[in-house]
Amino acid sequence: MDHLTNRDRRWSHSGNEHFTGSVWNSRITEGEGGMTMIAVQFAPGARSDWHSHPAGQVLYVVSGSGLVQTDGGETRSITPGDVVYAPPGERHWHGARPDSPMLHLSLTTDGPTAWDEKVSDDEYGGAGDPGGGS
Repeated sequence: MDHLTNRDRRWSHSGNEHFTGSVWNSRITEGEGGMTMIAVQFAPGARSDWHSHPAGQVLYVVSGSGLVQTDGGETRSITPGDVVYAPPGERHWHGARPDSPMLHLSLTTDGPTAWDEKVSDDEYGGAGDPGGGS
C-alpha cells in the first residue's frame, strides 16, 4: 500500500494552453490500471477549453461551485458531491463559477484529451443561472 499525504502531493500550474484563468492540478494516479485521476483546482472564473476524451470522463466535485456544459447543451451548475459523466468523444468544458473557486477530481482512461478552442467570454458569461441552480 502507498500512502501519499497532502503535504507530499505536488501541485502544478496548468498553464494557459488549454485553460482560461488560474488552474492548478495534482496527479493522484498516473494511469495505474488504465485510470488517471487528477485533482484540479479552478480559481473563480477559470475554466477548461472545449475538449473530449476517447473513453469519456468522470468529474467528482470536492469543493466550491462550478459550471459544466456539453456542446449544444445547457450549462449546469455543479456543487460538492456532484458527479458528472461525459461519454466517450462528447465535447464539453468545465470550470469554476465567476464568484467561487472549485476543486474536482477528474477520472479518465484510454488516451489523451482532445483539446479544441477556448470557451469564449461570451459563452462563459452566458453560462448557468447566477443563483446556482442546475
